[in-house]
Formats: sequence, C-alpha cells, structure tokens
Amino acid sequence: MEREEFIKVLAESKLYDLNQGCSIFTPPWPGEKALEIHFFKRVTGAYGGGPGANGQLLNWSNTVGTHLVGERAFHSGATAISDVPLRDLCGPGVVVDISDLVSDYSLYTPEMITSRATVKEGDILIINTGYHKYSWDLPDVHSPDAQGGVESKEFGFLVRHPGPSPDFFKWALDMKLKVIGVDCGCAEHPMNTNIRYMHERDFQKAEAKLQAEHGKSWDEMFPQDEYYELTHITMPKAHLLLAESIVGDINKLNNQRAWIMIMPIPFMEVETAWTRVVAHQPPDGMGEEEFFQIMDSAEVLDMTLPFSVQTPQWANYVPLSVTYTKRVGGQYFGLGRNGSICNASIHLATHMDGEKHFWPAGRTIGEVPLEEWVGPGAIADISHLVSDSSVYTPEMIESVVDVREGDILLIKTGWYKYGWVSPDSDEFRYMIKHPGPSPDFSQWCIDKKIKWLGIDAVSQDHPMNTIQRIWHPKTFEEANRKLKEDFGKDWDEMFPLDEYYQDTHLNLFPKGIVHAENLGGDIATAESGRYYIGCYLQKGMEIASMWGRFVAFKEGS
Repeated sequence: MEREEFIKVLAESKLYDLNQGCSIFTPPWPGEKALEIHFFKRVTGAYGGGPGANGQLLNWSNTVGTHLVGERAFHSGATAISDVPLRDLCGPGVVVDISDLVSDYSLYTPEMITSRATVKEGDILIINTGYHKYSWDLPDVHSPDAQGGVESKEFGFLVRHPGPSPDFFKWALDMKLKVIGVDCGCAEHPMNTNIRYMHERDFQKAEAKLQAEHGKSWDEMFPQDEYYELTHITMPKAHLLLAESIVGDINKLNNQRAWIMIMPIPFMEVETAWTRVVAHQPPDGMGEEEFFQIMDSAEVLDMTLPFSVQTPQWANYVPLSVTYTKRVGGQYFGLGRNGSICNASIHLATHMDGEKHFWPAGRTIGEVPLEEWVGPGAIADISHLVSDSSVYTPEMIESVVDVREGDILLIKTGWYKYGWVSPDSDEFRYMIKHPGPSPDFSQWCIDKKIKWLGIDAVSQDHPMNTIQRIWHPKTFEEANRKLKEDFGKDWDEMFPLDEYYQDTHLNLFPKGIVHAENLGGDIATAESGRYYIGCYLQKGMEIASMWGRFVAFKEGS
C-alpha cells in the first residue's frame, strides 16, 4: 500500500476514545492517593524578559483514571512497562457487553463472554460490565433504594462491580489474550483484593450471593494459595496485562471488533501507568479483515522517551520521585500488590505542552478531543541543516518535506542524540544549545493551520528566547555571534523580546497550536516524510500539560 493511501485509511477510520476523565475528583483505588495538583508558579511569577508559565506539580497514584496494570504490580521481577513493546499492547480485539448478565458482586464466566461475541486467540478483550455507569464523570445513578435516592458511584465502580470466575483467567491464558480491559475499577473481583478486608459488610453480601448462586464460600470458590499463584506469578510470567477504568465511548463498540491500542506512559520503575485507550474501526467501504491486515503490517515508530526518576527535568522544575507505599509480600494475606505514589512537575520526558501551560484561558489537556491529537502529518529531518544554537526556518522544513494545511508537524533536529538515554548524552548541550525557530516560524504555522508541533529537544522555542538567556550569558554570547554570521542581525534586532520571548508558547497557544517536547526513541530512524501521527495522553481534566505516548505510523512492506 502506498503511503498516501495508508494515511487516508487511518484518517478516515472510525475513532473511539475509551478513557475516563482523570481529575482531582476521580476516585483512586480504595485507600490509595487521589490526584493532587499544585501550581508552583504562574505566568506572572517569572522574571527576566516577559511572561512565564503556569507550572504544575502532580502528586498521584497510577490507579487514578484509566491505567495499565503492568506485570510488576504482582511480580517484582517481571517486565517493566517501559520495556513492553507497543506491538504487545495494540492489535485486533473485541468489546463484549455482558451488562445484562451481571449485577453487584456477580461472577462472569468465559461462556458469558463467548455467548455475546467471537473472541479470537491473541485478542485484546475489553469487558463491558455496565459498571462504567458509576464513573465519576458520568451522570448520577438514581435508585429509590439508595440513601438520598442516589447510588454511591464510588462503591459501584470500585467495590460492588462484578469480577471473573475461577476459570476465567485460565481461559484467558489458553486464548493467549494480550490484554484484558474492564469498565470498572479492577479486572479482578473486588473481593479477591484488599477490598475484601477494607469493606467487610460488602464482603458478607458478596459471600451470601455466592453461596446462594454457587453453593460455596468465597475461599472454597477461590482457594487463596491457588488464586495467588495464578494472578501473581502465572499471569505476569505469561505477560497477560490488565487495563482498568475504561469508560468513554465503550457503549459504541458493544459486541464489535476493533483495532485496539493501549498507550501507556513508558514508566521504568513503576508497576502501573496512566494510559490512553483508543479503538479504530475501518472506514466506510472497507472490510474488517482488510483493515486489520493493514494495521497489523503497519510500522509503528514510538518516539517516547522512557519515564523515570533518572529523566532530567526542564531547568528549575521538580524531577520525578517514586515512593512505594505497599509491596506484594506485605499486604492482606497475599492479596496485596506493589503500589506507589509519584510526584513530579510535568516538563520532563516526552510530554505535550497544553494551551493552559502559557495561556490561562486555554483548554486543559482533558478538554481537548482525541481527534485533535491524531491525524495526518509530517516529520521534517533538518538535522543536517542545524548545529549548536542554530536558528531554523520554514524554508528549511519545506526543503525536506511536504507540509500541508492542517498537518501535525514533528521537527527532527538531531538533538535527541544528546538526551539522557543516549550513549552520546550531553545534558547541557541538550538543554541549552538546541536549535530553535526563526521569527517567521510561528506565523507560518498559523498560516498552515498546523494541528500541533513536536520537537526532539527540550523546548520548541530557541533556548535564548527563554529564561536560559539570562541563566547562561556565555551561551547567549555564542548564539548571538552565530546569529550575526548566519543572518547578519543581532539577537534583539531579530527577536525583539516583546514579540518573540517564548515565541511558540505565547504566540501559538492562543491559536490552539501547542507542541510536544523531548521526542526521542524511534525518531532516530525516522526519515523526512508524511505519516499518520498520534499523541496519546492521559485525559487530565485540570492539567495544563501531560505525558503520553507519541507515535507515527507508516505502511508496512
């Protein structure tokens, strides 16, 4: 298939967003840390040139919002999330609606699943139990039997939801399923987790229901040693992963097959990670099998840096720290898991600067529809045209790639090779001497109606149009000399501060043109050309910027 035809197929495919809103109001897993957002600076808090940024510090546990439960949640020696290839998290799958077959504390079985839809070996399976109706971001569920006439959504989503029967995960392993996703708080039955001990009254109700329907006690139905072996050792070793809190467009896919993509933040140290879950179905006029073949053969370029406590943050921002609050061996008679709390400012690793980062009236990340994060675009490799502190121009970009109206544009300067995970790592050079755009670049982006930008450096702006100019006067002198040699102008003559201080942030964000920073990974091998590009971010409802997975797709051979 030709590149243009491939991009057209993806652009015209039906796209579904399956994420729950991630907010300070999103209930965390019972007993764990809710998302906390703290502004450590505002646009007026900067100094030395002009407006600064809205800077946020996040404190969170990864079980808030839609997330991928990695192997290390249950098996400390297993594969890290950052080491799971995207091929293992994307592929054909099915959303199965069993909502009319289950109720509070129910068990669902393989037979229930297969009675509603065909599940194939190697699928991604998403189960619609109906309990996403209790998601915090959906309307209240009214009931005359509930206190106040309104059901407790947190208990519905996290404590009362159905879970798998004893033979379910054995069936899933036999089917070689890639991922099991659920539209509630956990892919296990809540009474096979520490919730059994946290909410004893609910456990009594669940056990009474089990006795009435199956004639067995909970421990008879789920022998703890055997169940521990299955979920904490056998499943992680078989690389069967779990995705939880899947909400969004799930009802639009009931009992239908789709190409499902689970795109987690590539954490190195942490056992669970925020993720964006999306699904594609073929465009009108194309059959499912043909579409799946096209997607299966497609080449996927993952341009996301690993997310780690080692990842350098921008300038004076706060780095990532991870605190483990519980471990597999220390909790609830073997029913525990590894769990952690993370703390970080957002501007480290590969991330999207959102509108609200510099434009207080702008949208948060979660307020931007998924459709605005994906689409046709171009990668422009100008690495042979730039060097330390260079200024690049629209003409340079157009000399290497065809940029069209409405494109996503990723700029490859070659600075990825000085990033922290590279054998050629040079943090000072990466942070302070990367190239940046010419004064006409922002207007060119506006004229082109660019969807969003991406750069393989720490900032889309030239460092000497940021506070780095003041912090590094020697580097500014070097950059100013180079500018005079290349353009015949002094820095302040070419970039008057009132017009170009933090140019691409302040001049483009109010136009809805934001940008991703610190692209890396497979951008090293990406050639100039046109691609289908996707940015898959956690759906942060109050968050100004966000980490995610940054991917380019091209046709397979």
